[in-house]
Order: sequence, then structure tokens, then C-alpha cells
Amino acid sequence: MIHLPRLLFAAPMSGSGKTTITAGLIAALRQRGLRIAPFKCGPDYIDPGYHTLAAGRPCHNLDSWLIPPDQIAGVLVRRSADADLALIEGVMGLFDGYAGDDDTGSSAHIARLTATPVIIVLDARAMARTAAALIAGLRDFDRRVKIGGVILNRVGSPRHAALVQQAIEQTVGVPVLGYLLRNEMLTLPERHLGLVPVAEPGRWQEWLDEAAQRVATTIDLDRLLAVATTAPPLIAPPLEPLVSSNSGPRPLIAVARDEAFNFIYPDNLDLLQAAGAEVAFFSPLHDTALPSGTAAIYLCGGFPELFAAQLSANQAMLTAIREAAASGMPIYAECGGLMYLTETLIDLQGQAFAMVGVLPGHSRMTPRLTLGYRTVTAQTDSWLWRVGETVRGHEFHYSVWEARPTDLPPLYACLPDAMRPQPASEGVAIGQTLASYIHLHFLACPYVAERFVAAASTFSQTQR
Repeated sequence: MIHLPRLLFAAPMSGSGKTTITAGLIAALRQRGLRIAPFKCGPDYIDPGYHTLAAGRPCHNLDSWLIPPDQIAGVLVRRSADADLALIEGVMGLFDGYAGDDDTGSSAHIARLTATPVIIVLDARAMARTAAALIAGLRDFDRRVKIGGVILNRVGSPRHAALVQQAIEQTVGVPVLGYLLRNEMLTLPERHLGLVPVAEPGRWQEWLDEAAQRVATTIDLDRLLAVATTAPPLIAPPLEPLVSSNSGPRPLIAVARDEAFNFIYPDNLDLLQAAGAEVAFFSPLHDTALPSGTAAIYLCGGFPELFAAQLSANQAMLTAIREAAASGMPIYAECGGLMYLTETLIDLQGQAFAMVGVLPGHSRMTPRLTLGYRTVTAQTDSWLWRVGETVRGHEFHYSVWEARPTDLPPLYACLPDAMRPQPASEGVAIGQTLASYIHLHFLACPYVAERFVAAASTFSQTQR
């Protein structure tokens, strides 16, 4: 059993200020000299960037739909091994998960799996006594979830905070641990897929310093830490270590990372390295060549549509990736990576920009969001998959792949679910290039990392 002080910050709904308060608390507690292990519930790529900045160490996702639930506590323990405290940001509303009758993947599910006390972040800007009714409902909906306290967000004044605190504490008995006043300086910029990633230029450190200062002023950090210590010892079976089957030189996998491409789970990179790969980052925006010795390419998701002109102007990199694909180098692309590999990217204004062109057709931005968890089955044997293998993933995008030839072999079949009752083809396998809108978390399928490295090693040997 492992004693790990920990808290999970949840809310009644999205947009309540969980990211701001969680990042501010991480930074404020780090200023006290504490080592904070940050986590994020769900499949999100963007919010973890803020917590990584605040903690000075990677933020890891806890997603009990993508990752087998019996592994969640093990991930929490492993990634907190040298930390004094684990702070977890929830996802959407406290009980919002896979479906209306299934809270798998929700903040509440993670709290139950890890026996973590929950702190409710309540946007109280337009309420007073009614706040107590909301907290009572959240507390009583599932008594297996321990509500350890409340933080009031966006209150109008200290007096407003005191009114809400009195209502909650006297009628519900849940402690209010502090508040944040409404302040435009704490409002983070947003766009179509959520907050703006910290990988892009911005006032991120200034914002974080402001959040930390305000959190430390009006939230009782000592009481918060006391609640964290009430978390019971964790019983977590150790995660099975990934043993590399690669006995030769470590093949180099080039991973796209810059302002346009940064949607990747740290666990995926760790598993590739554990499987025997050397990981090197490159920028499709700024670099003119792939890293020397590249034996495979990982094009992750991101916002290529916002940098389409710069990506299109970098002809040297477009040519390098085109030539890599023609040479039979293994290329794996997710979402934004798929868009980059098409012939043309068309933005919302209808302007077209030439891309790599390995995939025929074009990617077009639309006003319609496609999102959700997906269960997919491999439709073809490849260096990554065997026909019939099934894995869970997710998609989150506004673009569509148009003018795709009908005879291209799909990479996956998306299985029907409550939201999409009809099966659908997804992605493509062309030569050694595998591309899809589906994002994968390799902890759900660690053998994928081994196969990725094996394919890179095979390609490397053919180039000697």
C-alpha cells in the first residue's frame, strides 16, 4: 500500500474554471517547495500543458475509458513516485462520462478508482443560497465519491463569497476552502477545440504567476493540504514493465512537435523509448529536414489549420516527408497529422494550401465538431496492426477528409455505439503510411509501441 496525498478538482459543468484553479494551486504549492505530480482526467491534450508548465514536470492523463480501469491507480502511483502531492483536474461535469447511463471515464469514476477526495470548483458568479442545493446534489448523487470541500470561483466580492460559504457550510456541511474573485486577467484565450495550447506564443507564465498569487491569497492552502492527507493508502498492482525485444541499435523515431503539432500523450513517448526507440523531435513548421537517421515518423495531432500557410511554405520539409513515404519509411499520423499528409488543406475562409500529398484528396475545415470515444477494429494487416484487432480511441476535430478515392483501403472500422449506431470506415493504409482521425493512448495497447519500434528497426536495417 502506498500513501499518496491527493485531490481531484471537479465541477458541475465545463467552463467552471477547473483548469485555472488547478494550475494556480499547482504553482502556489510548488512555490512552497512541494513537488506536485499533475494529472488530467479524460483524453484532453490542451489543459495538461498548463499543468506541465505549473508543475515543471509532465502532466499525465487518467482516462478510464481509454486505459483499462484496473491500471488507473497504477498510473497514478507510478507518475507520483517522487512527489509530495498529486493534483488531478477533472473533465467536464463530475459525473459526465461515456454515456448518459455510464459514467466510465468521468471525474467521479477516476475518484472512485483511486479513492481520491474531490474538491468542487463552483462557478458562483450568479448565485447565493442555491449553491448549497447544487453541492448537496453532487454530494448525494453517488455517496461512493467523497466530496472533501468546495472552492468558489468568479465571485463578485468577499461578501458574496461569505454568503455562499454560509449557505453551503450550514445547510450541507461541506467545507468551503476559499474563493477566487472575478478577474479578466485570469481568463484564458479559447478557440474551436478549447483553450489555446501553451505550445503557442502567449503570456502563459505571466498568467500562471497571477493565478498562483490570487490562489494563495484567497484559498486556504493548509486546509486544502489537510483534505489531501485524508486520502486512504492506495492499493495499486504494479504495471507490467515493457521489455524491449529490440536487441540491436535503437532506431530513431522522429516525432512532430511545434506550435502546429503537439497533441501527444507523454506515456506514448515513454512506451516507445521503453520498447527500444530513440525519440527525436522535429518541427514541420521550422525545420528543413528530418532528424539524421530517422527510421520512422510520428505525426501527432494539433492545429495545422492555424499554421497552414507556414506549413505549405516549408517546401523542404514537405519534400522530406514525401520522400520518406516513397522510400517505405513507417509513418503514423493522427488527426492533424492526417490533414498534413493530404494534398491540400482548405481553411474556413476557403483558402487552399498545398500539403505533403501522400494522401490523395484534401482536408477541409468545417463548422461542425466531430468528437467522442471510438472503438475501432483494424481492417488490414500492417506494421502496426493485425486484421481484427480492436482498440479504443477518441476523435475531436472540425475537419473532414474529402475527395478520398473510394478504393483506398481503410485502416479501421469504427464499431457502432449509442451515439453512432452505424459502423463506419476510418483512416487509411497506403504503403507504410497509416493515418486516421483516431487518437490512441498506448497504455491501452502497449504492443503498439513494440511494433512501432520493430518497424523502425527493420527500416533502419534496410538503409545500411
